[in-house]
Formats: sequence, structure tokens, C-alpha cells
Amino acid sequence: MIDLKKFQATGRETCFHGRHIQPQIYAGLDGKNWRLQDYVARGGYAALKKILGVGQPEGATGMTPDQVIAEVKLSALRGRGGAGFPTGLKWSFMPRAFPGPKYLVCNSDEGEPGTCKDRDLLAYNPHMVIEGMAIAAYAMGVKTGYNYIHGEIFEVYERFEEALEEARAAGFLGDRILGTDYSFQLHAFHGFGAYICGEETALLESLEGKKGQPRFKPPFPASFGLYGKPTTINNTETFAAVPWIINHGGQAYLECGKPNNGGTKIFSVVGDVERPGNFEIPLGTPFSTLLELSGGVKGGALKAVIPGGSSAPVLPAGTMMDITMDYDAIAKAGSMLGSGAVIVMNDSRCMVRSLLRLSYFYQHESCGQCTPCREGTGWLWRLVDRIEHGKGRAEDLDLLDSVADNIKGRTICALGDAAAMPVQGMLKHFRDEFAFHVEHKTCMVGAHV
Repeated sequence: MIDLKKFQATGRETCFHGRHIQPQIYAGLDGKNWRLQDYVARGGYAALKKILGVGQPEGATGMTPDQVIAEVKLSALRGRGGAGFPTGLKWSFMPRAFPGPKYLVCNSDEGEPGTCKDRDLLAYNPHMVIEGMAIAAYAMGVKTGYNYIHGEIFEVYERFEEALEEARAAGFLGDRILGTDYSFQLHAFHGFGAYICGEETALLESLEGKKGQPRFKPPFPASFGLYGKPTTINNTETFAAVPWIINHGGQAYLECGKPNNGGTKIFSVVGDVERPGNFEIPLGTPFSTLLELSGGVKGGALKAVIPGGSSAPVLPAGTMMDITMDYDAIAKAGSMLGSGAVIVMNDSRCMVRSLLRLSYFYQHESCGQCTPCREGTGWLWRLVDRIEHGKGRAEDLDLLDSVADNIKGRTICALGDAAAMPVQGMLKHFRDEFAFHVEHKTCMVGAHV
């Protein structure tokens, strides 16, 4: 159960390159002020009014859809769900002249181990997500949208439904929004806890009432998405960033981060830290600063970090302490920013046992559609299990690497890659621990935690 009264997020001012950056999404939140009147008091729905030209100074005419997309492109906002694709560019793919219905979908199926940012966003600032979706729909000429929410956070789904009712009653959703010609209907939908439904086409299948399995691509959702119609899918945090961009401008958002990495980002810091939780910081902030915000390493010295959720390759402590938290810097270091889940491990952690838990998750969550993933994830788990329990063979390390390599790039969706990358990351940086397990039939660190 999720305690909706417990707000574990930091939305305080951050010093960044000599400038003081205010939070953009967590600003003014205390865990209780999530309702419509609270959001409006913080300046909520001003961006929607701005683009529609409602309540603006005399002579102001609002913004055209092209102007909205141009501002988002200028901001360098990248998808916050994991892939990091430029948001404005994705919006521009939506065919404007399409004669039939088009759809907008928010991917709130947050199932990546270690990640809890979208859950908190929907619980404590739901109207920012609603406003962001309404702006996106206006920019792309969409009349209907859905928010697909992870099934294991049902209390959050219920809260989002409450927020939708508030927005409809106040005229921010529905027909002729705020007395204009613009109409947008937004609905919530809850999944049932399947990790695979975080993949956008599996999500669409589930939303249509089918078994949640990824689709072959092409065609891509932009041309053949929900119910076979053009569809744009963005992450929860991506939509939440949009109102700030419209209110303050794309250039201001870009300057809050670094080139090609605009704005702030919410990181879920979990594992061996004193204060686990969600932290909103500018992209490009040193990892050491994020670690300090979370209270530092708990129970020992820093050993390793998985910087972008369980599917991202692990990085050793020395590498992490020298990099900044942004898409490009983490990719250059050999991992990825991913979902923004930062899993911190101290020196008491056994890397073999850690990989065993990750490998079990991926073989359990594989939908079974692709043979390399269905069979390969089971191979990975069994091999690591054998090594962990003192039955490993010297050739198992090369076999592990080979199996992972034969899964990557050979499946319909990225779950196969997500299972393979942790394996190869662990072998790259901590192969000595695996070899020690094989040779000595016990753990190098001396004890399992």
C-alpha cells in the first residue's frame, strides 16, 4: 500500500553553475496541497490560458499549435520515461491533416525497479500532468487522451480520477475549454501490474483490452497507434514539464540544464542511502551533489551505482563520482539515464547476488512473445543462480556474456536489452567477483546483505 500522506520528495532551490535554480515540478508541494485550488494558487493552468489567449493582456491572441511545438523544441525537453527522445520533435510527427480521430497517451505504467517518480507526481501534483497533456493535445490537434496508470498503485489512480473530475468541473477539460473552441477529453485507465506494459505498444494493446504484448514496428504509433489511429505517447514527467516551458519560455528551460539536456529532472534515489526519495535537480548536476541531497551512502563506502533504473548498466563508484546527471554524460560513461532511478550500492553488496535478483525479475516479466527473450532471460537467471550458489563453472562467465549478447537487438521490444545490459555491465566492471564465486564457491565481500 502507498501512504499518500507521506511525501518523500525534495523541491528546493539548487545551486547550478553559480546560478540558483528553482524547482519546476515540485515547487511549493508539501504532500497535502494537490487539489485544484492549491494548484491554481501556485499559478496552475496559467499556461493553458496563455496558449488559448484566455485572460491575457489586451491584444494578446494566444499561441498557435506551431508556436507551442517550437517552444518545446527550443527547450530541449527530452522524454523522461527512459529513451530521452526530443519531445518537440515527437510532437511534430503527429499528422495535422489526418481526417479521423487522433490520440494522446500518458505512459504512467511505472514498473522499473527503483523508480517511483511518476507515482509521486500523480499523487502530489496531478493537475500539472493534466495541464501538460491539455497543452500537448492542443499542439497536435488531438481531442481525446488517456493516462495509463500502473495497476499496483491503485490509490494513485483513484486520486488522479479525483483530479480529473475537478478539472472538468472547472472547465479545464471537456468541450469548449474556458469558453474557447478547443475541446479535449482526458480519461484515466489502470493496468494490472505487468512490467511489459511500460513498453508503449504493449501499453496500447492493453488499453484496447487485449493481452499486453509489444507490437512489431513499423508501423510506429505516430501513424498507427491506439485503435489504429495516429497516437503520441509521452511519460508522466514529460507532460509535467510542459506548463513551466510555456509560462517561462523554451530558452529559459534550456538554460536550467545544459545543451541538449534542458530543464530539471526528477531522480528516484534508492538503495544504500540515508534519505531515499525523489529529488528534482537540473540536468547536468554532478552525481556527488545528488548523493549529498540523499544523505550520502549508508552502511559503508560507495561501491557501485545503477544510474537509470534496473535495466541500465552498473557503473563503479569512481566513474560515478566524476560524472554529471544528464543523458549525454551518463551515456558517455557507458550506461544510460533511463527512467532516472539511481540505485546506490555500498561495499557490503555482493554483485553476483544483486544480478541474480535483477535477472529473476526480467525472466519473470518477459511476456514470452520473442524466443531470444523468453528463453534467454531464463538462461541468464539460471546461470547467475548457479554461480551464486557455488555451482558455477569457469566457462559460465563467457557463456553469460554470450547469452546476453544473443538477446540484445533480437527482440520486438527492449525488454531483452533490459535483461542483457545489467549482465554485461556487471561482468565488465565486477568480473573478479563472479570469478571469485566460481573458484571459491563463496562471496568475495564475505557476507550477503
